[in-house]
Parts: sequence; structure tokens; C-alpha cells
Amino acid sequence: MSLAPILLFTYKRLGTLQQTVSSLQKNQLSSQSDLFVFSDAAKSEKDIDSVGEVRSYLKTITDFKTITIHESPTNKGLATSIISGVTQIINDYGKIIVLEDDLETSPNFLSFMNQALDYYEHHASVFSISGFTMPMKGLRPDEVYFTQRASSWGWATWKDRWTPIDWQVKDYASFRCNDTQRKLFNRMGSDMSDMLDRQMRGDINSWAIRWCYHQYKKGLYTVFPAESKVQNIGLENPASTHTNERFNRFKTKIDQRHIRQFRFSDTIELDKYLLNQFTRPYSIPERVKYKLLNLLFAR
Repeated sequence: MSLAPILLFTYKRLGTLQQTVSSLQKNQLSSQSDLFVFSDAAKSEKDIDSVGEVRSYLKTITDFKTITIHESPTNKGLATSIISGVTQIINDYGKIIVLEDDLETSPNFLSFMNQALDYYEHHASVFSISGFTMPMKGLRPDEVYFTQRASSWGWATWKDRWTPIDWQVKDYASFRCNDTQRKLFNRMGSDMSDMLDRQMRGDINSWAIRWCYHQYKKGLYTVFPAESKVQNIGLENPASTHTNERFNRFKTKIDQRHIRQFRFSDTIELDKYLLNQFTRPYSIPERVKYKLLNLLFAR
């Protein structure tokens, strides 16, 4: 099994970055893996020192097979950084594992991701691998399940699944007015169509919703582990790029079993019982509840 390179995208969050790297170093396969770090430049003068501290720390990282640091001379923003960085490395390696600087990984994260990449490489209906999952009932700890909504919190994919993505969303005008299509897109979460609308209006700059829209159009699947290999440690961080929440509806329990071999399934389909659990945090009642909690108990 050839190991996929690890791509780590970072900006100015030194504290969470150090936790991300530290947990990754504890992975059994880290010393055999190539690490590519993409450091974005400061967006404004107030971030210059923070970015400088991050870049100084990056030069001290060890415990990987190779470490390559890309320091952008200009601020690209997360979306452009990820699209360009992934495209660059995946064109050379054919597959990649991607992390951002606020993700803690379990010691078997790299084992799961690489085994899943290897197993599903020739399953054309599989779009991506996710290291993150919410707590799920009805699965053995070493099993997987499938959804049609990718997760950007520790993920992997292959070149032939990444290259065809239309980042301009050229068919958006027809989608926007098609109630049937919008309803179908929202099967994986009531927020999907609204998030794409916000992206196309320029209210947000999300690469992930465009990624998910391509997945929806092609009817492709994402593989999720039964137990999460990733925990987002940045949602309560004031320096977080997009979110700062005291009450986190995506709080999960990171895998502590250290399983090294996983049971992958060739039956690639949606399971209604599991899908109901998966989509619950994206439902309108859950979104409203957590929004109110964060408003009422704001720091």
C-alpha cells in the first residue's frame, strides 16, 4: 500500500495548529508519510505577527518522511488555498489526505484513511473518505457507512474524483429555481441549498459547498468511519476563520480503540437508520436550538 501525502492548511492559529501536528505525529504511519504544509499570508496588518509565529513553528516540525512548506506571499483565503493546493499535489501523487489547522486526529487516522483510499480507489461511485463522524449507533467500531455529503474535517480523495469539479457552478442559474433539485440536494441536510445560494451571492467563500454540490449532481458517496478519527478543536476558538461557538452541535467522541484494520463494505448505499442519525445535526430544529444557545450564553 502506497501512502497518500498529507496536506495541512494553516493560517494564524498557532495553538490549534500545534495540537493538530502533535496528534498527527502520534499516528503510526506519520514517519512514513510526506507532509505538505500550505501557510496563507496575512490578510491585514493585525495578522502579520500571528502568521509569522505560525511560520516559525512550521520550521520546527519533525517526525514525517518529508516536510515541504509552501508560504504564500499573498493572502489567498481558505477556499483558494485548498483548491489550488490540493490540485497541485494531487496531480503529482494521484491521491491526498487533507487537514486544516484545527483538527485533532486519533492515532489510527492515517491507517484508516490510507486503507480506505486503497480499498475504494476503483469504486467509481465513492467520491471521498471522511475521518470525521458524529457518534453513530448500529455499527461495529471497525465498520464504515456511506452518505452523499462529504465532510471537510479530515478527508481524502483521488485525482480522478477531484479534477472534474466545476468550481464556478455553471449550472447554478437553473438549479436556483428548481424546487425539485433543491429538495433533493437538501436530503443530506436542510442547510445545503441555502449554503450554495450564499456562496453564489458572495456572502461566503466556501470551497466545500461547491465540492458537495458536485457530489450531489453525480450521485456519489463518501465513506465514514463508525468512530470518529477527527475532532474539530477550532469551533470554540476566537481566531477561527468561520466559526466561534460555545455550544457545538458537531461535538463527537474521538476513537480511542486504536484499531488498525477496518471492515470495508462493497455494498455502497444509503442506510436509512444511519442516515437519519447523520443528518440530524443539519436539521432546522437542531440548527435553531444551537444558534439560540450560543446567542443566549454568548461569552
